[in-house]
Amino acid sequence: MIRLSGLKLPLDHPAEAMPVAICERLGLEPQQLLGHSVVRRGNDARRRSAIQLVYTLDIEVADEAAVLERFAKDHDVRPTPDTSYKFVAHVSDGWRGKRPVVIGTGPCGLFAGLILAQMGFKPIILDRGKVVRERTKDTWGLWRRAELNPDSNVQFGEGGAGTFSDGKLYCRVKDPRFLGRKVLEEFVAAGAPDDILWEAHPHIGTFRLVSMVEAMRKQIESLGGEYRWQHRVDDLVLERQGDGTQKLRGLVLHDGSVIEADHVVMAVGHSARPTFEMLHGKGVHIEPKPFSIGVRIEHPQSWVDKARYGNCAGHPDLGAAAYSLAHHCANGRTVYSFCMCPGGRVVAATSEEGRVVTNGMSQYSRAEFNANSGLVVGIDPARDFPDGPLAGIELQRHWESLAYVAGGSSYWAPGQTVGDFLARRPSTQLGSVMPSYKPGVTPTDLSLCLPDYVIEAFHEALPAFGRQIARYDDPDAVMTGVETRTSSPIRITRGKDYQSLNVVGLYPAGEGAGYAGGILSAAIDGIKVAEAVAVQMVAA
Repeated sequence: MIRLSGLKLPLDHPAEAMPVAICERLGLEPQQLLGHSVVRRGNDARRRSAIQLVYTLDIEVADEAAVLERFAKDHDVRPTPDTSYKFVAHVSDGWRGKRPVVIGTGPCGLFAGLILAQMGFKPIILDRGKVVRERTKDTWGLWRRAELNPDSNVQFGEGGAGTFSDGKLYCRVKDPRFLGRKVLEEFVAAGAPDDILWEAHPHIGTFRLVSMVEAMRKQIESLGGEYRWQHRVDDLVLERQGDGTQKLRGLVLHDGSVIEADHVVMAVGHSARPTFEMLHGKGVHIEPKPFSIGVRIEHPQSWVDKARYGNCAGHPDLGAAAYSLAHHCANGRTVYSFCMCPGGRVVAATSEEGRVVTNGMSQYSRAEFNANSGLVVGIDPARDFPDGPLAGIELQRHWESLAYVAGGSSYWAPGQTVGDFLARRPSTQLGSVMPSYKPGVTPTDLSLCLPDYVIEAFHEALPAFGRQIARYDDPDAVMTGVETRTSSPIRITRGKDYQSLNVVGLYPAGEGAGYAGGILSAAIDGIKVAEAVAVQMVAA
């Protein structure tokens, strides 16, 4: 097979245009083309009057070697790579070693558990929260009744924070082993639409993610894995080694019981603050990490579609338009869009009482009225929170607490129109753009719950973004605060063997440990860590 990249066709091309274009591109006679399949489809919308679809294809031809030789210097024509997943180890059904433990059931923990189960290791999987259906009810309790369950919410429970998101499945990590393909194939097997295998920017949406994580749990259990819900890990059992390092021997749960364990995947997610505090107290090596802080900004999706696609807005092959923006400000800060959710809603995402946090989510259809995105400013430890490994957590808590008060101390979120924000006056009412955040939005002044440098950076960036996307800085667009959980504020440092630098047997993994950002990268990291665990267990 031959992999052909970058083949462009008009937006409304007929099906028969594809083989004609392939033959023209490769200099083939029609009878030499034996078959083709779509590997990836994106779009080029730089010219809104002539939007094109951009394809990557796998092609079967009569004389493959001759074609490859003719295009030897063309990087868009090459042999189709082998994208099949190769397991690094496998143990028999009679294996009786000590079982590995995975803490957390977000994308990272889910795939760490799945890969370990597929290799025969029968992992024990712990989560402080509940199964996804019960967790969903608890999450709606906050959204509908302003009632927070600190152990079962947007952040904690089966599926992790990614369950209540847009379900984006793309990332920028280098993936020479095609681990991302393994993730997508497992998702399709669990019920995801098969277009995630070839869309350039695939997504799933919350409702589909719920049923998928259930299906994957059943697969893990069928392979001997064991889930234990509402099992919060409160301490580690460590043994001092002769070289000064410590070796993990077990986990102490919230009820005082102990699980013996020599190999533990720590995949707890970016909001597991008590766990981070416990690890730091036990001497596990942790360092502060940059993250970002800001708001969610909402516009009618129709505005974004028109700005991005012009008269082609609404075309079924384009779907709801997205955007990605960045602006470098005079005060040395960078403002950028984050986790853009076309046709979605802003959601309450706190996991601690007396705090307000926002996030965004979409369903697979992306059919709701508003588009929303994080509008955030990058911050770093040396400049903004230099007081130790956990200082970023305290910074997050500070602004989340102020947002809670600014919203009315009821889990309502503080909001402000862009017009009022740019005029430096509090909002007393909202305009034509109605915020989607539940339980509700209180018009106010966002400077009450954001740092001055963020406010100043937004004042410069919003008009700049308005010059890139029409009506982005429209006076009626609405901003809702605060967005603080863009990524983990810490990194649990690990070595090349994926183990903690100073605790043997502890494998920090995923977004919470500081090694991923989003569903796909977290899942890929889960696979890598599971492989490292398997190699160590087989060698022991």
